[in-house]
Amino acid sequence: MLRILGRLKPFSLAIALGIVLIFAQTMADLYLPTLMADVVNNGIATNSIDAILRYGLTMLIMAFASMVASVAAGLLSSRIALGFGTSLRREVFAKVESFSLREIDHFGVSTLITRTTNDITQVQMLVIMGMRMMIGAPLMCVGGIIMAVSINAKLSLVMVAVLPILVLAIMGIARRGSRLFRLLQEKVDVLNRVVRESLSGVRVIRAFNRIGTDKARFDGANRDLAETALKAQRTMTSLMPIMMVVMNFTTLAIVWFGGHVIEARAMGVGDLMAFLQYSMLILFSLIMVSMMFVFLPRAAVSAGRIAEVLETLPSISDPASPREPVAGLSGVLEFRNVGFRYPGAEERALSGVSFTAMPGEVTAVIGGTGSGKSTLINLVPRFYDVEEGAVLVDGVDVREMSQASLRSRIGYAPQKALLFSDSVAGNVGYGSGGASRTDVERAGGIAQATEFVVTDRPGE
Repeated sequence: MLRILGRLKPFSLAIALGIVLIFAQTMADLYLPTLMADVVNNGIATNSIDAILRYGLTMLIMAFASMVASVAAGLLSSRIALGFGTSLRREVFAKVESFSLREIDHFGVSTLITRTTNDITQVQMLVIMGMRMMIGAPLMCVGGIIMAVSINAKLSLVMVAVLPILVLAIMGIARRGSRLFRLLQEKVDVLNRVVRESLSGVRVIRAFNRIGTDKARFDGANRDLAETALKAQRTMTSLMPIMMVVMNFTTLAIVWFGGHVIEARAMGVGDLMAFLQYSMLILFSLIMVSMMFVFLPRAAVSAGRIAEVLETLPSISDPASPREPVAGLSGVLEFRNVGFRYPGAEERALSGVSFTAMPGEVTAVIGGTGSGKSTLINLVPRFYDVEEGAVLVDGVDVREMSQASLRSRIGYAPQKALLFSDSVAGNVGYGSGGASRTDVERAGGIAQATEFVVTDRPGE
């Protein structure tokens, strides 16, 4: 959690201003019960209209100041959270873009989507709530205790008996909630994967008339997510009834013992009213803390998942001193005794592969499904790195070239076409950077290119 929240450093000035505003709001709220006590003790009890008007006017000013500070702090916390979420989402997206297929396979596409969207939203919500509650609630609680003790120290012993019960309830429920929210995020990953597979394979599903089966898969994943979410929410919402029961019994105890104190003329009626309000402020601040514990477990899980992505180092990186192709060679592709095994696989996908594809020629690799054709292609642009042997482009091992330089020499036509949300010209000229529509229309091919084709159909 701290590793992710450490990225709030650019917003330090705004956070400091937000803390000042929250502090001003808290001080104004804490001053109001004292003013009310003065109205009762010095105004109503003595029939002094001037005192009632004076203290009443001061209460209106304090209430207005509290409202202004609250609105300003809310706007500021929202801007901080949105800015933080934007920068974090951009950082996660850039990190995923740097991953090789090995890291993509390790995480899975569905979970990377969830971590970039839902998980960052959870952390963003924590920042919004934390600015208001995790700063304001402790100030309100400590300030309320100080003011309550200053009114009557003996009556404050009621709060001493109540606070440990609330703290233990909050800790126990938060511990159970953390485990459930981690499981909940995993269920979201599963649902995303099922939806993604259903949408990307919709033609196959319809062609084989498997709509019912696919719907059953979705219903199962959806039901599993719903049951886990309900279990987590039931656990966290059980905290509020506990808080309300404790609050009501606390109020009853204060009124009971406070009545005896007033009867002994050790405290005024206005002081008891102020003490009741301070006790409510203390308990409400604890309720605010408990609400944070509703957000905190899920946000902590999400922050850990985001940190896992950000701290993963790509297995494929550029060499410290990249080499350029050998002069005089252009379009030569060579495999030298190449061997490759996918992570976790028992057997190699490729072993002892050697051949040379020359410029101006068409080199075709033909084989059945699972024979390693796609693996062979993926080794050329360094989507994966070989385990043994070497792949050379224009006489240079691809691991000794920068990825940008290597891929600028390759025209890649994948087996499965993918259209981006752009114009036809934009999709056709996608690999040529800033190519204009005219450049795309005039492009007719590259001289001396090596055409390297893999297929499971010998006639192609």
